Amino acid sequence: MKKRIILLASLILFLGLNVINAQVTNQECTIKYNLFKGDYQSKKYDDAFPNWIYLMDNCPKLSINIYKLGDKLAQNMFKNATDKTAAIALIKRIYTQRLENYPTKDPAKVHSDYATFLSKNNLASNEEIFKILELAYSIDPTRMGVKNIYRYFQGITDANKDTDPQKVFDTYDDVLESVGEKLADYAKKRKKLNDKVEAGQELDKREQQNLRAYTVNSKALGQVESGLDNIIIGISTCDRLVPLYARDFEENKTDEKWLKRAVSRMFNKECTDDPLFEKLAKAYAEASPSADAYSFVAGVLEKNGDSSGAQQMRLKAFELETDPLKKANFKLKFAQAAKNRGQKSKARQLARDAIAFNPNMGRAYLFIASLYASSINQCGSNEFEKRMTFVAAYNKALKGSRVDPSMSSVARKFLRNYKANFPSTKIIFTEGVKEGDPFKVKCWINESVRVTSSGK
Repeated sequence: MKKRIILLASLILFLGLNVINAQVTNQECTIKYNLFKGDYQSKKYDDAFPNWIYLMDNCPKLSINIYKLGDKLAQNMFKNATDKTAAIALIKRIYTQRLENYPTKDPAKVHSDYATFLSKNNLASNEEIFKILELAYSIDPTRMGVKNIYRYFQGITDANKDTDPQKVFDTYDDVLESVGEKLADYAKKRKKLNDKVEAGQELDKREQQNLRAYTVNSKALGQVESGLDNIIIGISTCDRLVPLYARDFEENKTDEKWLKRAVSRMFNKECTDDPLFEKLAKAYAEASPSADAYSFVAGVLEKNGDSSGAQQMRLKAFELETDPLKKANFKLKFAQAAKNRGQKSKARQLARDAIAFNPNMGRAYLFIASLYASSINQCGSNEFEKRMTFVAAYNKALKGSRVDPSMSSVARKFLRNYKANFPSTKIIFTEGVKEGDPFKVKCWINESVRVTSSGK
């Protein structure tokens, strides 16, 4: 009995000492962390370093900031280090240790950032970097840096363009679908904050930071589609798409995902005159009687001369959709169909309808800009009037860039082209007007602008 009491007392003492040691360790970790963070924020990196190493060694799960701030600290050390080997090892340790201790905290970005570091400093082969990017892509493509999305996609394209182009297209679609979902989410969040500003309400500090972040991220992600298009432009031609989809149609004629992607690519690449497009659109509508599918069928009916049936199908598609942002996309698709019929005024009205559903729809403003730019001969009787049509187009493209950061990269090309075609100072002088004067663009545009020169 006495032995049992002694053993029990010893056990209690042992456990008590462990609790005390744990409390001391936790207390020490907190002290070291506060010292590290304070020195880091004051940019006293040499002072921050020993406390940071202590945290890495003894408190690896105390805070994600050990790795976020530590990575910046180590990157700064690498930049200034004479012995690069130790600094490289430290950055690799941050990468692996963060994933071990915080495996669910933005792992795709962690992989992507590490790949960027290796690539930027020529510290790994293309194959090694590609494997890291594969990990990032498999988790969440939208958390990869834009350059890394391109790098990964270029690798997929180079490896498969001749042997398996479908894999290239599937990867392209996967990325754009993920990016599209992310952009739609940012658009909704930005709209909510912008609505507050327009209502005269002041954003708090956190909301201002969020709005800036949503804008910057939208702008970066908006570059993806045009960048990937530039990579696969050589293999995404009608001559290549038609035989590929014709070959695989029987195997996939009830596969909703495959059909949606095939008909969308045929539509976007303007391969709609081929009979295969009609076949794909109808199969898609049968496999997925949805708003999206019906909008493609409407295009088929239009092409076959059934304008009334096409209009009914478009209305059916539109009414099925409940999401305002998706309704806006449908309206813009209808606007494109009206443009193809030569109905520019109708097309503009439909694009304006799209903007009513999504005021931040930059693509709709760029669409209207392109309508204006294609009407210079129709809406101008002399060189001055024709060139003023480009001013109206420029204003719309500028608005599109401002309301939708994701379109800023594309909008810049529009703006450069339109501005280069503004009337010269000589043409303005000959017309007997001066810069800043009001001017109404004629014909169906019927829009007032200010006289603006190209600067030449």
